[in-house]
Amino acid sequence: MALILTALAVFIILLGSEIWWRFKQPHNEFSRKFIHITVGTFVAFWPFFLSWNEIRLLALGFVLMVVLSKWLHIFKSIHSVQRPTWGEVYFALVVGLLTFVTHSKGIYAASLLQMSLADGLAAVVGVNFGKSHRYKVFGHPKSYLGTLTFFVTSLILLGGYVLTGHDLATWHLVGLSILATIGENLAVAGLDNLLIPLLIAFVLTQVS
Repeated sequence: MALILTALAVFIILLGSEIWWRFKQPHNEFSRKFIHITVGTFVAFWPFFLSWNEIRLLALGFVLMVVLSKWLHIFKSIHSVQRPTWGEVYFALVVGLLTFVTHSKGIYAASLLQMSLADGLAAVVGVNFGKSHRYKVFGHPKSYLGTLTFFVTSLILLGGYVLTGHDLATWHLVGLSILATIGENLAVAGLDNLLIPLLIAFVLTQVS
């Protein structure tokens, strides 16, 4: 029952976002990141009420749905970005791949929240407030304010992970946030959605 309700909840979020996008026409990046943040944050807590195999099954269905949507242009709100990107596909893939990297609910949540909150908030802040101070990485525009937002959010999330009873040295916490921020800058075409959570999960399993 939990599996069905979870799948239904994701579908409702996507459908609601699609209706909002079609009728309200919000900024393309904002509509994508709204889904990115809401769905990603929801998924981060799946291990607390779903089994690892159920998460893998949902992730597989998620990947198939996103690929089909991209091909048939069904959910335009998640494909509306103008630059070439497979970020939404990587997003779906990492949901399942993380279950093979860690079986720690805390590490899974901390890793996915880096993608949903740190990356999502960085994009929203960068697009809305960082246009006047930008730089380019491999030809892709980045904003100093967006990068700072990613780092601070990453640091807060890892701090929250520590406060829930997990052991992590201060230099590990800061260093991992810096590493994630660098990775987010260097990853192109949406690869940060795949690489950052996997990086965070792998490092946390080694040091905590």
